[in-house]
Amino acid sequence: MKLKRAYLLLLALAGLVASCGNADDDVSLNLNQNGDLGLGKPADDCLSFGTNELLLSIQDQYTTLPGKVSVFFRVSDDLGNPVAGLTAQNFTIYEQGRNDACFNTISTSESQARISPNSQIFTNHTLLVLDLSNSVLSGSLQELKSASTSFIQNVMPAVETESFKMGIYWFDGEDILHELQPLTPSRSALTAAIEGITQDISNDPSTDLYGAVIKSTDIAEDLLRESAQSNTIGAASVVIFTDGTDQASRYSEQSALEKVEEADTNISFFTIGLGAEIDSSVLEEIGKTFSVFAGNKEELEITFNQLSQKVSERANSFYLFEYCSPKRDGSGENNLVIRVLRDGQQGAVQTSFSADGFTAGCE
Repeated sequence: MKLKRAYLLLLALAGLVASCGNADDDVSLNLNQNGDLGLGKPADDCLSFGTNELLLSIQDQYTTLPGKVSVFFRVSDDLGNPVAGLTAQNFTIYEQGRNDACFNTISTSESQARISPNSQIFTNHTLLVLDLSNSVLSGSLQELKSASTSFIQNVMPAVETESFKMGIYWFDGEDILHELQPLTPSRSALTAAIEGITQDISNDPSTDLYGAVIKSTDIAEDLLRESAQSNTIGAASVVIFTDGTDQASRYSEQSALEKVEEADTNISFFTIGLGAEIDSSVLEEIGKTFSVFAGNKEELEITFNQLSQKVSERANSFYLFEYCSPKRDGSGENNLVIRVLRDGQQGAVQTSFSADGFTAGCE
């Protein structure tokens, strides 16, 4: 019996971090982050866990008779970096019933705690948006194609799954966000689309950067609405590459930045800038999740690879954690704390669930 289905994905990233990709400082990274506990709240003081170095942001939770509790959440560190690769052994479960002064630990083995596939309740889509204005087509097209291919290989799962798709779009000076490849789980289809880009693909040498930001955000928000209608949680990543500033002036900088700022919190924004003609401060605001810059085309593949790692980590930092509760029908509302331990760091989040109808057994 589902108690709660919340269509919330919170980007749990905080702070601003800058680093260099090589000795010449041709590559620079800016990590722009914010976040909280999602549907959860801090663990009760009676547990005395102390400060969270890891952040668990609950996105959804529900119960299934005869006695299973499921919690869907993402994990990040205290700098907002996503934490991937956790297993059930990294987590400890604490429950507090009506007769408990504090929380009792629930055995991981006895509760059959596990990390389960989340594909049935979670979809993650990436929109790769490429600047194919004249400066790119005439000066760095081959490098962009090579970098984009590496990005696809790094981000897309080796085994195709309908819950993880990528679409490719491009822009020039026209008031159109051109579709190069519709959403697909296929690496080969995406790679073929990139290889098919030719120097004569564009009819307008200008750059409608702000229009591309606005239109790609609209597409991402439409995807989230479709996920909600399918009773799944949706997340989207918008990845925008450009080697310059907006020249078409169809849309204002303010309109583009407001579009990003007011976008659904389930959308991550990434930017990749190339060369000396970009406005890095604007790209940092557009790429509020993560931004990366290359000083020349030879560094382009490095920057794409660095960003692909962040996109992949974010997608793999979501977990569906399930366990069999010992609480039974009549115990009413119970408090639940999930604690994670990894490499000496800990984090915890508290929520609650009803055991109404719970009996022996779980599956």
